[in-house]
Amino acid sequence: MTLKRVLTAAILIPAVVATVWWAPASVVTVAATMVALLALLEFFALGEHAGLRGYRVWTGFCAIAIFFTQWLASIEQTRELAGGIRLTRIPEAAEAFSIELILIVFVVGATGIILFGRQSVEEALGGLSVSSAALIFLVLPLSAVVRLDGIGASGRRLLLFTLVLVWVGDTAAYFVGRAVGRWRMAPKLSPKKTWEGALIAQRWITEVPVRHLIAMAALANIAGQAGDLLESAYKRSAGMKDSGTLLPGHGGMLDRIDALVLAAPVVWYYFNWLADRTH
Repeated sequence: MTLKRVLTAAILIPAVVATVWWAPASVVTVAATMVALLALLEFFALGEHAGLRGYRVWTGFCAIAIFFTQWLASIEQTRELAGGIRLTRIPEAAEAFSIELILIVFVVGATGIILFGRQSVEEALGGLSVSSAALIFLVLPLSAVVRLDGIGASGRRLLLFTLVLVWVGDTAAYFVGRAVGRWRMAPKLSPKKTWEGALIAQRWITEVPVRHLIAMAALANIAGQAGDLLESAYKRSAGMKDSGTLLPGHGGMLDRIDALVLAAPVVWYYFNWLADRTH
């Protein structure tokens, strides 16, 4: 299993890094959307094991719309003028779309499915719950990777920074935790992840001598661990060990990106709220 894990990572990591570093924002958006859709299918498969049958097609359509909306929002044009004045031009298409609009459309569509579908009320409400959870807990926060990639010249570096945090934090927490861990982070959910592993990984990453980078790394690492534990809880409720078998040694796509789901929006909002105003 360890050999499969290493080989899979050796293939995927260079491919992901090359895409983020050299591909245009549109290609990164398409790639991120495909990853989200694969994870979404696994999310629904886990839901079915727990007795909840979600609205796959409708939720998938709204997921694509969310990533497209995030891409539109990230292609705004900003110009620096004398005196530190910034002029920002937002494309007309971006003004016509918003995350709020997509969520409202999702609710309206889901209501139509409940009212006019062939499912019983109990089945329909169960489908609504798992579909809403998929959109809010998976798709929406994961779409922050598109916004990160679109932050001007710093976007690609920030996205790679986030990916490295997730990869190093997850790997260190797993292997170090298995070797020396004694204090269990959440034994009922993920017994192999320990506080020692998470702290060692965090300490290694946050040695960058920039105060905001350090804080960003610390918060993203905590958020990544929370995302991993949240997915573990969901898998436990479905009676499954992994979300799928797509990635040898790593399980499914959802298993691979669970930490990124919460880490990406943390980095994105930290950069916008604090670092970009005080650097």
